[in-house]
Amino acid sequence: MLGIKYPVFQGGMAWVADASLAAAVSNAGGLGLISSVNAGTEAVRNEIRKCKELTDKPFGVNIMLQAPNAAEIAQMVIEEGVKILTTGAGSPSQYMAAWKEAGIKVIPVVASVALALKMQAAGADAVVAEGAESGGHVGELHTMPLIPQIVDALDIPVIAAGGICDGRGAAAAFMLGADAIQVGTRFLVAEECTVHQEYKDKILKATDISTTVTGKTLGHPVRSLKTPFSKSFAKMEADPNVKPEEILSFGTGSLRKAVKEGDRNGSYMAGECAGMVRKAEPAKDIVEDLILGAEKVMKETLAARLA
Repeated sequence: MLGIKYPVFQGGMAWVADASLAAAVSNAGGLGLISSVNAGTEAVRNEIRKCKELTDKPFGVNIMLQAPNAAEIAQMVIEEGVKILTTGAGSPSQYMAAWKEAGIKVIPVVASVALALKMQAAGADAVVAEGAESGGHVGELHTMPLIPQIVDALDIPVIAAGGICDGRGAAAAFMLGADAIQVGTRFLVAEECTVHQEYKDKILKATDISTTVTGKTLGHPVRSLKTPFSKSFAKMEADPNVKPEEILSFGTGSLRKAVKEGDRNGSYMAGECAGMVRKAEPAKDIVEDLILGAEKVMKETLAARLA
């Protein structure tokens, strides 16, 4: 449907997913994505144009619909001839007619069956079903029970996301009925990923208990690495004397600080699988390891059962 070689999406991570990473993933046969949260509409336009120079393969843009410039981005991607969009943090319904007229494939990120059904009814071409193991903004349901329920409910393709980091996780997602996988955390240490080296080092040093979820009391839970920032954020959340506005103000700009500056007071968003990321490598190697690893696991499992 999308013209890609392998059923692997690179997560459209805010401030992280730029032309360098997206093009590398697309050139490797997956679907690279550019985040729309990259210093404004024109900055995102520039990343799209850069990506076209770096690859002749399909790539897409991830649009955060609650962003102040979402309407501008929605129009700009049409102007730039983008053909694949993933969306999050809201419903794309108001833009769907224009996107469809422009021949764009629309793939919303969902965290529940109810939302997935709404997106299908709105005209989505597929959905990314994202479990709470993922980094960044998360829902309540986890990947293992979420994927099969959404697969059973929909007639359109389902891309599984949340905690998928290697061939074993990819194989599990395919066995649950997913048509493709989306991976974010592992691509943070791709050689083509331009995040600050401190961010990469933190991912490479992570263990199975290195992430935490903050923001639940605000209605916006976010999974990130345990750092002085996340600990301070959690402490403020637990203090009844601290107003929500103060907490939100404290968190404003924290992801950009981590991505661009490696600031200890930044928010280092990462999924629970961060402890499985062992080395920095080219995006091509990551994509191929995910797919060839899944193929190997499934063949070995089948052979063992037939023995």
